[in-house]
Amino acid sequence: MDGAKFSRSVLILLSLITLIFFIVSCTKDDERIDLINDFVYIPDNQFESILIEQNIDSDGVVNQKISGTDALGVTHLNLNFSNSNKYIRDLTGIEGFTNLTYLSASGHLIEDIDLSHNTQLDTVLLQANELYTILGLSKLESLTKLDVSWNLLDSLSFKSESIEVLLASHNHLKFVEIENANKLKSIILTSNKLTSVNLGTHPLLETLLLSDNRILTIDLGQNDNLSHLYISGNSLSELNVSSNQNLVELRVDRNPNLTCIQINNDQEIPTVSLSEYQELSTNCN
Repeated sequence: MDGAKFSRSVLILLSLITLIFFIVSCTKDDERIDLINDFVYIPDNQFESILIEQNIDSDGVVNQKISGTDALGVTHLNLNFSNSNKYIRDLTGIEGFTNLTYLSASGHLIEDIDLSHNTQLDTVLLQANELYTILGLSKLESLTKLDVSWNLLDSLSFKSESIEVLLASHNHLKFVEIENANKLKSIILTSNKLTSVNLGTHPLLETLLLSDNRILTIDLGQNDNLSHLYISGNSLSELNVSSNQNLVELRVDRNPNLTCIQINNDQEIPTVSLSEYQELSTNCN
């Protein structure tokens, strides 16, 4: 073999070796990517520890990750109970639990949460945290109950055609709007900073608790099913419940500028809580 042919053979061999190395490297990279994608990142050690306690994280090691298969196998997640005091601050990783229908994470130190990937949730219980942001609620098409009481929220706005119960007392709420919520039956918003509420879009509403806010006016004319109204400790100057013939309990005390509550001639409300300067009357003119 002459020198030129030998050199050409060497070059061909080197090219083949390079090509094989490239293919093997790409295959290894693909395998590595698949391996990474098969895990859900869990940065909060307390969150992962509770998952281990509940035999959800199958490797049993706090290593900031959980198998994607483990996460997908969970439909009911209750993070309230632990063998020791574990307070979750960060629920990053919850997005991997895409088959969840029930989530309870009460009494922790969670400040924000994004539920936009947990679209099958019907129950969300996040009371007694430090929440100031909650995202993704409008994407929960099966949501029936939301409890975010005892948090730091200053506004709450989302769309839901399925929600029936909203509990958001003891926050800093100045604005609440739940659009398309025709199935909403119970609203509890006590101890917030609300000056008004819009209830015209909730025709099935039965329970409305708004005590200890700053409400100036309220229109209950479209809430025929209303049975329990607590609106004590506000700033009302007038209140008309004459359209609410199903009322069985009315609490309106501690509204300094409200002296007369309008009712119908034949309307009887079994339980009424009034301040000494207030009265029920068919004529509040």
